Order: sequence, then C-alpha cells, then structure tokens
Amino acid sequence: MQRLTPNDLLPLEQYAAQRAAWRERVIAHKQPRTLHVGPNTTWCFEDRLTIQYQIQEMLRAERTFEPAGIADELGAYNPLIPDGANWKVTLMIEFPNPAERAQALMRFKGIERRCWVRAGGLDKVYAIADEDLERETEAKTSAVHFLRFELAAAMISALRAGRTLAVGIDHPAYMHSIDPVPPASVQSLLADFD
Repeated sequence: MQRLTPNDLLPLEQYAAQRAAWRERVIAHKQPRTLHVGPNTTWCFEDRLTIQYQIQEMLRAERTFEPAGIADELGAYNPLIPDGANWKVTLMIEFPNPAERAQALMRFKGIERRCWVRAGGLDKVYAIADEDLERETEAKTSAVHFLRFELAAAMISALRAGRTLAVGIDHPAYMHSIDPVPPASVQSLLADFD
C-alpha cells in the first residue's frame, strides 16, 4: 500500500466539514478489520484508510496545519500502513476496571510477542512487536502495542485460495484464539496484499 503524503490529507476546515461522513465510513470499514481475541484484547488491522483517518484526527485535535507538524504526523503513522506482504495491527489490552487492568498488565508482560496468525495448516507466524519504541517495563506491559506480521508467499496464496485464517495469543496468562476468522474479515485483510 502507498504511504500517505500531505496531498492525501484534507485541510482542517475541509476535514471539519466532512468529519461526520469520514467517521461513518471508517467505522464501517474497520468493522471486519477488528477482531476480539478473547475477552480482553482487540486487534485492529490497520491500512491506508484507517491511518489516514487517524492522522486527520490528530491534526484536528492538535490544530496542526503547518507543514513541519503534518510531516511529523506522517512520519509517526505511515509505518503502520501494511507494506504489501504483511499485516500491521494495533493490539489493545482492555479491562474496564483500572485496578484489574493494572494487575493484568503485570501478568501479561510479553503478550505482544505471543500473538500469532496462521493460514490453513501452515505454521504460525508470530508478531514483530513495537518497532517504534519499547512499550514494556520490568514490571508490566503497555495496554497498547503495535504488531507486524510478515506473511510468506505460501500463506498469502493459501488465503487467496480460500484456506481459513486463524489468529491467537498463546501467552501463559492469556490463551485465546479465533479459528476460523470470519470470511468477511479475511476478505478485507486480503486487500492489504499487493
């Protein structure tokens, strides 16, 4: 997928006028690209549209309109767009109760490296996590991680041929999977490959 440039972004006033329509479009687009793996993690498979929306929202929230600020946002978010043979995922660990969340983040240390995807009967592919910065301390993990799954050509071919996709986490404190991933989600995710 192509990286975003300043020409792909709307000026703040134009975005403000179209924001409701953008939001509705992106919510519908994200629905099949969002998977709840177990009761407390959500995987959001990012793509060019989801990242474009995120940048527009950041520029709006920070009232950024100068070229240097726009370039900074593009630099921060463009790495989250798939490169043609991979998936980029925002992993969120979610517990409504703050005390329960704090305890879970201590137990879930390293969870980001135990996330996997698998096509058909092929081997699991584990995530490459948090390439931007370390999101784990000696005591706990972060509630948000950025994952990259590099898929071999055989996996992509298997998925295109209709083989099932499974995703999961095999951390000792959190063992959950989706097998198979719903077909609508697979179809949406196949669009990320060149």
